Amino acid sequence: MTSTSQDSLARLAAVIESRKPAQGGNPDSSYVARLLHKGPDAFLKKIGEEATEVVMAAKDVDHGASADKLVYEVADLWFHSMIALAHYGLAPADVIAELERREGTSGIEEKALRKAQARAQEEGAPQ
Repeated sequence: MTSTSQDSLARLAAVIESRKPAQGGNPDSSYVARLLHKGPDAFLKKIGEEATEVVMAAKDVDHGASADKLVYEVADLWFHSMIALAHYGLAPADVIAELERREGTSGIEEKALRKAQARAQEEGAPQ
């Protein structure tokens, strides 16, 4: 990711942060403030809706639709995910750091490791 892309995400995150009710965000005039004011159920529902729209757009691309629709829907998903991150005191940089941590790691190996760790925890947990 270029620094310009990171800057764009950081700027958007700052705007979202400024819309928090504790920062004076007004739910009557700001969509973000309204979602944050309503609480997790509101923005988590939107994330679910947007994720479904991403899937539908991808299926449409598979059948000849423009990929622009997929980009549009992913942008909506990212945006609403950023609202969730802000609510929980996190930022896009946290997600980027996690992706960088995973860089060069086999997804198959990582999933197998997580399963082994979960199994070990279950076996070691008090009955």
